[in-house]
Amino acid sequence: MRQLHPEAIAAIQSKALFSKAEEQLLSKVGSTSQPTLETFQDLLHRHPDAFYLARTAKALQAHWQLMKQYYLLEDQTVQPLPKGDQVLNFSDAEDLIDDSKLKDMRDEVLEHELTVADRRQKREIRQLEQELHKWQVLVDSITGMSSPDFDNQTLAVLRGRMVRYLMRSREITLGRATKDNQIDVDLSLEGPAWKISRKQGVIKLKNNGDFFIANEGRRPIYIDGRPVLCGSKWRLSNNSVVEIASLRFVFLINQDLIALIRAEAAKITPQ
Repeated sequence: MRQLHPEAIAAIQSKALFSKAEEQLLSKVGSTSQPTLETFQDLLHRHPDAFYLARTAKALQAHWQLMKQYYLLEDQTVQPLPKGDQVLNFSDAEDLIDDSKLKDMRDEVLEHELTVADRRQKREIRQLEQELHKWQVLVDSITGMSSPDFDNQTLAVLRGRMVRYLMRSREITLGRATKDNQIDVDLSLEGPAWKISRKQGVIKLKNNGDFFIANEGRRPIYIDGRPVLCGSKWRLSNNSVVEIASLRFVFLINQDLIALIRAEAAKITPQ
């Protein structure tokens, strides 16, 4: 370990799992507050014995955001399952299988159709790869616990469990992409999206630097547990939890870039 580069040592130590004592201290930070790096730095100073020696304020902030996303903070309660939606378990699905239809018979017609479909899908994939540079919203895979780093083009990030969407234009649409319906943020990349409308909502950045989400779908959108019904809109804050049909995201704002936008807007606005 002593022969390793300090950055390599820091990268290894940053992957240490959080203890129950650490998560208990983080859970006391309110879900409705807007904690900054200074908040978590103060937490490190007040409890030096509880936190692992390699913990940083940025690492605490990232883990707190994850705990908030999964309703693990002290002032949060887990939302109940919606009534009326039957959850099909494995045993129920197994009972519905007809064993007589499971015979292993070769179907040449089916194999030909599958081959044609495979060629068509590969052609569509190549076409999509050629159009990647035109996308307004970039999608990144999340492979670790590191928080997203903003660049000078990313206004905000909609971070999920599997992917994160980088907002690089002042207005983006959310929903479920189909062959005939192209949108900016395809929520089906995060998980099951069959309950989500093709155009579920719009996130817009106002000239004053405030973000708003408008619901244009049939199902409500939950912002920090509050339902936003169809035709309504709600202001998004940094660290807001956005829940759409059981898919949960954290909305993160590039504070530095938004501060510049607000400063420019103040110069243009007449006194």
